[in-house]
Amino acid sequence: MTAFLDDFLIRATVAGIGVALAAAPLGCFIVWRRMAYFGDATAHAAILGVALALAFNLSIMLGTLVMALAMAVTVSGLSGRGRAMDTMLGVLSHSALAAGLVAVSLLQDVRLDLSAYLFGDILAVGRTDLAVIWGGAALVMILIWARWSALLTATLSADLATAAGIDPRREQMILTLALAVTVAVAIKVVGVLLIAALLIIPAAAARSFARTPETMALIAAGFGAVSALLGMAAAYRFDTPAGPSIVCVAALIFAGAALVDLGRRAA
Repeated sequence: MTAFLDDFLIRATVAGIGVALAAAPLGCFIVWRRMAYFGDATAHAAILGVALALAFNLSIMLGTLVMALAMAVTVSGLSGRGRAMDTMLGVLSHSALAAGLVAVSLLQDVRLDLSAYLFGDILAVGRTDLAVIWGGAALVMILIWARWSALLTATLSADLATAAGIDPRREQMILTLALAVTVAVAIKVVGVLLIAALLIIPAAAARSFARTPETMALIAAGFGAVSALLGMAAAYRFDTPAGPSIVCVAALIFAGAALVDLGRRAA
């Protein structure tokens, strides 16, 4: 097993699959709740987390996790207070990204390849990174699985959830925690600018083929894993950036799903 993981391409592919499997069920809830910008805002805050981690000599993953969680909690707290949430999310998202980029530029004596955090550096994933990625992915999958029924009820209707004895705000916070963990483990794979794409695109593509929420989550996981495999193969074959290649494959899958859906409606 150790020799198997010595190949950097194998490690990169396994890391991509791990992130895709974690992102798939979470992405379904983001699509159902129309929270696409929520994912963007949380991911963009991770750059500020990178800067803070470097400034205080902390783990990059810890810094990104703390800032992603802080942003997600902030956005959750502002929701439902009468503000235009799409505008608020746009302001928070781009402000966090800009603040992070400025903070990184102000760090003294720190050499940093910023593109690795913006677009991912999956080929540099080591065995320790792989353990962290799959550990985080397992945590997210267990959390979503354990709270699936409550999360689904709260997504369908807050009033229905309350009548069933479920606190919708608590379920929102569980999604918030899962999103923050996903962002923290995915930053090295696809980068902060592409994390939201990996969350949303496989789930959106799966919608055309699913009859139940559970089926949609499983199909999304399959599409995400296929995107990681084919994206890595395309990056190796055409010498293209790995993270963006994975997202491009996911986009092609979505385009194919959209065509299938149009064909069904026309029939």
